[in-house]
Amino acid sequence: MAIENKVQLVEALFDKLDIEINSFKSNTHLHCLSGCGKCCTKPDIDASPLEFLPWAFHLFLNSQAEEMLKELANKTNTNCQLYRPLSLIDGNFGNCSNYKYRGLICRLFGNAASRDKYGELRLATCKIIKENHQENFNNTEEAIKNGLYIPIFTDYYMNLNQIDYTLATTILPINQAIKRAIEEVLHYYAYRPFPSGLKNIA
Repeated sequence: MAIENKVQLVEALFDKLDIEINSFKSNTHLHCLSGCGKCCTKPDIDASPLEFLPWAFHLFLNSQAEEMLKELANKTNTNCQLYRPLSLIDGNFGNCSNYKYRGLICRLFGNAASRDKYGELRLATCKIIKENHQENFNNTEEAIKNGLYIPIFTDYYMNLNQIDYTLATTILPINQAIKRAIEEVLHYYAYRPFPSGLKNIA
């Protein structure tokens, strides 16, 4: 399958998820604290290259892919390459520099559930949301038990697997996943013509 087709399929999956997340947020009123980027500073975030393929393709179309590979090679910390802290003193406050192209893990966390060992759905979110929105969090957990729809991690990753099994199941530290996605695009087009008329999809 051509890279541009994979990008379209991943973006369609993300669009579907965005609709479900917006509905979930509307029903529960749970949301991140304004300006909080603590989850983005975790040193052990893993992701698959496929979830960053749309961003890699966007970089390629805009002649920025090689420069981004250089930035990743020179990076001295493990924070996600897309994360921009608001302060050098406290890196826990910041934002995503390209929110449209954030990965699947970034979209799901705080807005999706995983199953515990008993098969029960558990909202996967952070301590900050649990403590600052305790009543909403408790109400949401109860609503999920009573059938409130919530996106499920494994379902979305299985959908991703169907687009490109290898790129979806290769789980790497997030910056390595981004690097692999960029390399995948560059290798694909090394001996192929530039994809004309496709700038609107990236």
